[in-house]
Amino acid sequence: MENPDPTQKKLERADSQLFTQHTPSTQPPSTQGIQIMNRRTFVQSTLTTAAAAGYTWFDVPQLMAKASARDASLKKYGGFPMGIQTYSLRGFGADEAFQKINELGLHWIEPYRVHYPPTTDPAAIKRMNAKLQKLDLTVSSHGVHGFSKNHEKNELLFKFAKLAGIRNISANPSPDSFDSLEKLVEQYDVRIAIHNHGPGALYDKLEDGLKAIKGRDPRIGFCADLGHYIRSGIQPEDAIEALTGRLFGVHLKDFAEMKKRTKGVILGEGHMDVKATFQALRKAKFPADGALSLEYEENPKDPIADIQKCLAVASKAAQAALKEA
Repeated sequence: MENPDPTQKKLERADSQLFTQHTPSTQPPSTQGIQIMNRRTFVQSTLTTAAAAGYTWFDVPQLMAKASARDASLKKYGGFPMGIQTYSLRGFGADEAFQKINELGLHWIEPYRVHYPPTTDPAAIKRMNAKLQKLDLTVSSHGVHGFSKNHEKNELLFKFAKLAGIRNISANPSPDSFDSLEKLVEQYDVRIAIHNHGPGALYDKLEDGLKAIKGRDPRIGFCADLGHYIRSGIQPEDAIEALTGRLFGVHLKDFAEMKKRTKGVILGEGHMDVKATFQALRKAKFPADGALSLEYEENPKDPIADIQKCLAVASKAAQAALKEA
């Protein structure tokens, strides 16, 4: 049966229009899954990665300054690598959006295709990653992308992710895509994180997603959009608990009412118990190489003040959850 979800069709069209293909000559190594980072683990990881990239001890002060900034961010958010879905800044071009994210003190991003267009051209990826590195930004995930039974088309996104060093792809896969995706997650060691788009879309309910991944490779999991789960009548902490073990991404988002048509609000002003959400993430052992992304969709032309409020709420809740752990 053909996929009736209009979101899927829209994503597939967008990817088709923006993707540029290139035959890659090399592929970077995959990132291994880890849990919430402590300082020693993070600093050692920074030095190991720097050595592999050819840096010397003369570069250590600059590298450790960046490590200290990330360390401060991890402490601020209770040990979690807090990032942002760049769709929150869709009113800005890529360069301005990335600069604003840097000014927000964040170091992890989940770009959508307009801010970081998918490509298999190594030179284009190198240019983009250099731009992000200059602002001390790391891509934790990319999406949301549609996937179909077209294996060759699906593979282009995996090639892009592997070349770019991206561990997770947020996805809205059609039911007939899973055989292809299972082969690709094994081949490229890149995770698929199924994103729920709320009432009327695929994976609206928890059981929809869990049924879809049953018996599949463990690298096929979820990106839980907690705001859309609220719209579907599901509390965020319940969604996190149900998806534990296969949760690779989270969109932190709150809505005023638990119904299809409602308004996005500052975290904690709707139906999200933010502290309980972070407690659930700790209990679920949300991985440090997952993508924890604030997503604020209101006021796209001037969202910064509201984003700052959301981040302040998240920081307070995450630290409270840590104290009670």
